[in-house]
Amino acid sequence: MSNDTRPNVLFIMADQMKASILRMYSWEIGIETPSLERLADEGVRFEHAITPHPLCVPARTSMMTGRYPHSTGCRRNETLMPENEQHVFRIWKDNGFTTGLIGKNHCYIEPGDLELIDVRCEISHGGLPLQGIFSDYKGEIPGTSGMDWVVPETDINIGHEDRKSLRDNAQSPRIAYKVSDNPEENFGTSIIAAQTEEYLERYSQGALGADSSGSGSGYGRDPFALWVSFPDPHEPYEVPRRYADMFPPEDVAMPPQRTDEYTDGTAPERNRVLARMMRQTEDSEEHRRGLVSVYQAMTRFVDDGIGRILDKLDELGLRENTIIVFTADHGDFGGEHGMAVKGGVFYDALVQVPLIVSWPAGGVPQGVVDASMTSTIDIVPTLLELQGLASFAGIGDGWARNGNRKQVVLTEAQTRHMQGRPLPTVTPAAPRFASFSEYGAGGPLFTMDLLNDFPEPLGYHTIIDTLWAREAEGRRKMVRTPEWKYVTDPRARGATLTSGSDGGPGDVDELYDLTKDPWELTNVAHLPENASVISEMRSLLAGWMIDTEDPVPVEVPETVGRSASD
Repeated sequence: MSNDTRPNVLFIMADQMKASILRMYSWEIGIETPSLERLADEGVRFEHAITPHPLCVPARTSMMTGRYPHSTGCRRNETLMPENEQHVFRIWKDNGFTTGLIGKNHCYIEPGDLELIDVRCEISHGGLPLQGIFSDYKGEIPGTSGMDWVVPETDINIGHEDRKSLRDNAQSPRIAYKVSDNPEENFGTSIIAAQTEEYLERYSQGALGADSSGSGSGYGRDPFALWVSFPDPHEPYEVPRRYADMFPPEDVAMPPQRTDEYTDGTAPERNRVLARMMRQTEDSEEHRRGLVSVYQAMTRFVDDGIGRILDKLDELGLRENTIIVFTADHGDFGGEHGMAVKGGVFYDALVQVPLIVSWPAGGVPQGVVDASMTSTIDIVPTLLELQGLASFAGIGDGWARNGNRKQVVLTEAQTRHMQGRPLPTVTPAAPRFASFSEYGAGGPLFTMDLLNDFPEPLGYHTIIDTLWAREAEGRRKMVRTPEWKYVTDPRARGATLTSGSDGGPGDVDELYDLTKDPWELTNVAHLPENASVISEMRSLLAGWMIDTEDPVPVEVPETVGRSASD
């Protein structure tokens, strides 16, 4: 099926970019990002977008399916998109779209899924798939399809060589970083921007799918659906000197800290385990500031890459009929709680991500901030609704912002399969009061006693050595409203504030009063006056778990009883 009246989709994703690194989300520690601010001025920015899981693969597979990790089964970075799963690239390809993936994959691995992507040019943190520092990284597929790289592959590999030493030497200080004098055009962010520009050029000429010279048979001018996936600002933290110079370490606004956060008896054990490995208490202030400044610089580098892509859309006259979405899979501590990188906890630094939807020509409002609670699993349902490919309950039949109703393609049973729903403001959907996230696959807990068996000094290498155990442990659940955040683990022992060894309790709930404590420095789950809040939050969690319990929805009858013909 081909229908070139349907809008194109440009789905831009950053890796490990927390919302608060952007000035749009935090005036205290955020930086200016002119391209993303421009995009927000041309669309709707969602203030409280939450990832369904603060880890790469579970977050990405959930976004592409509109389903939570406990439904897809993708609870770890080693469990990628299952075969025959309903996901958005299958829907787009079935409906005649020219599809593409440029950048980090870490989602699709099955041959049948890869065949749905017409143009696939993968690059990740260590360079080209299976050639860089993550040579055993599951979810990176070597080779390209539909296009060759516009930058020579030898230059790409050379441009990522320094990142290996950053990972190998991350013991003292805990996390390493580098300001590089390597050619800027060989960095992944610049390469992805250049490759996307070439994709759009070829699309505008009807030459996608042609050979490297641009000649030969192309895909024509069916609408495109392109996923542009920047691997940065994920570690290893390396950035060209030009960008580092924009953010001098001495000018970095560091987030507030509480020195006894993990020693006063209120933090859960898994939070204390992570802090013992990663908290930078023994690193110099100069190093800690330098690390945050490089994270900021990497973010600005990505922003400039996005600006190049937006300019190319305008130049080619493609903007009017293109829906643009920007988000991230999850966040990064970025100095919050005295740490960097990420771990299996639920602070906003890790679960709150930027989210912008823009399509002015389609009637999506411009310059609007939506303050309701949203989830990134709502992105795909929103796109399908705007494109007229699906109609969700209570929205209408094939509703589109430009008033052009089309015959929807997905059935009601198929939309019920998704657990996300269209976003408010950009569609008539009602706003939501709460968002949810989860972590763990039901495995045994990784305790402080187990950590004590690892050799000192601890650091980033310990994070990697313990990763599989920590990804799988427990089944943590988080619910967040605008005012409160509650975290519990139904599989943990007790889930009450009890005394324990080495500075804190074992398995405890977490509750943060986001109005009084926006940086989540004090767990107040043990305070008697918060008992009613915890009861309400547990009720929200229970309702969510019940609503999403069926991996495959059971068919719902359309009549009250059997029809006469039965």
